[in-house]
Amino acid sequence: MDDFSTLIGGIAGDGINEAGMTVARLFNRLGYRIFMYYDYPSLIRGGHNFSLVRASRRNIAVHRDKIDVLIALNQETLEQHRVRLKDSSFVIYDADKVKLGDMKQKCCGIPVTQILKEEAAPAVMKNTCILGGFCRVVGMEWAVLEDVLKKHMPKKLEQNLRVARKGYDSAVEFSRVEKTDQQSLPIMTGNQAISLGLIKAGLGAYVAYPMTPSSSVLDFMARVSPDFGIKIVHPESEIAVMLMAEGFAYAGVKSAVGTSGGGFCLMTEALSLAGSAEIPVVIIMAQRTGPSTGLPTYTAQGDLHFVLNAGHGEFPRFVVSPGDAEDAYYWSGVALNMAWKYQVPSFILSDKITSESQYNFDLAAAGEVTEEQPVQWSGQGQYNRYQYTETGVSPLAFAPVQGQKIKSDSYTHDQFGITTEDAKITKEMNDKRLLKERVMARDLEGYETVKVFGDMSSKTALLCWGSNKGVCIEAAQKFGLKTIQVLVLSPFPEQMLKQALSGVETLIDVECNSTAQLSRLAACYGIKTDEQILKYDGRPFSLEDLEAEIGKIEKLGNREKNGNNEKHETLGRISA
Repeated sequence: MDDFSTLIGGIAGDGINEAGMTVARLFNRLGYRIFMYYDYPSLIRGGHNFSLVRASRRNIAVHRDKIDVLIALNQETLEQHRVRLKDSSFVIYDADKVKLGDMKQKCCGIPVTQILKEEAAPAVMKNTCILGGFCRVVGMEWAVLEDVLKKHMPKKLEQNLRVARKGYDSAVEFSRVEKTDQQSLPIMTGNQAISLGLIKAGLGAYVAYPMTPSSSVLDFMARVSPDFGIKIVHPESEIAVMLMAEGFAYAGVKSAVGTSGGGFCLMTEALSLAGSAEIPVVIIMAQRTGPSTGLPTYTAQGDLHFVLNAGHGEFPRFVVSPGDAEDAYYWSGVALNMAWKYQVPSFILSDKITSESQYNFDLAAAGEVTEEQPVQWSGQGQYNRYQYTETGVSPLAFAPVQGQKIKSDSYTHDQFGITTEDAKITKEMNDKRLLKERVMARDLEGYETVKVFGDMSSKTALLCWGSNKGVCIEAAQKFGLKTIQVLVLSPFPEQMLKQALSGVETLIDVECNSTAQLSRLAACYGIKTDEQILKYDGRPFSLEDLEAEIGKIEKLGNREKNGNNEKHETLGRISA
């Protein structure tokens, strides 16, 4: 089997995310490449949660709507997702909680409640029990599940093994998933990859107030901080977060913060402080559905222009939007280096899908991350914090330095850091800051800030950013198109994007927002999109979603070629 999708559903508290991870690890042990999407409401208990795990023999970064196995821990899971079933699908269910009704698919009931009672096991072990049945149904050897549980089950291992074995023995084999000849790769979320990239580039402090979908960065950093000597701080508010991170940077400690749109709103005044005082800081901005509280646990790409224009006044910034775990690792390291090389705020613009989905991670394919050192003061003469240079980048010194004053000024200042309202100096300091942006843009010409995938000779291309990378690449393969991914959004890679568009006659913009924000940004540089496929209901594109919308555009194009003069309208808007 080359491509296999499994959905496991239940309520918050059933351990659905961890159950999905176990399914992913099982397929990973057999050499499959995996992608896991986790869907959950903003509830601690109850509600409907599900994990959708896709396994394939090739690299993937998108889920499918149709599934091969449905694992139902409750009745709601069966009712909500039976529409995803194919005739060839299997249903594995808690026989004590789920009533099948009229099902034409093969079904296997596991007496979960009875098994838990026999083993005096807590309710949360129901997913362990039913996953044992899953392994038997799809023909995985018991040893594979045993090995995965031993490695990833830190608590009550022996009891979990007994429960899983009884679930395994109570099921019937319906098919057999064969082992591939590929090596297993690590599995991680985009947030974990972001964390590792920052650590590799020399992160010294991480400061955050929890906000989905960035919260797991704080959790991961706290877990690994003893191994890397990173200072972890959870202050009382996002205002304190940003100011504290800038304090670390003033002292010479490379720092980063993490948040989502609502929390970032509170950081914008301190962001302007970083712009004026030329303080390097990295901001992980993981997008979710807005405005306001919106859908706190669902995805969007609605904050691009917010991030590009946040803060009062004009100052340069670096903005990158990774599309998967490998992008996240490499470009997070670059983001930290750029912040310190040019003494600017640096953004890692993620979203719920990139941040919380599970990916295979190939370190060799991701690219090498190194720690770059900033330009530091020589120690000779008097220190001028904002000294004019050919690049606009002033040498750094970190307090305390005997006999020197290390200033950091939010007010308009001269090159010594002394407050001024002089018109000439005001203009010169603004020019100094903007010069750094031009130099940074030239520096970035040495990076692959725009990537092209698919049929290089195609005259039709999909334009995307962030987590839509995976779905665009795969959908484009079906239609023989190319995919153009814009990674760096500020400074905008105008020339590199125009080179990627050479020979393209039809450009289709694919985004998870309602106003085509990348399309609007590209238009500022004379780059026009012909069609827009937009999804803004809080859910990501499935592969079927995007293929269907591209198909509509292709059909329209064929009608136009045949002389049909019907009014041309933008297709592909998907609303809730």
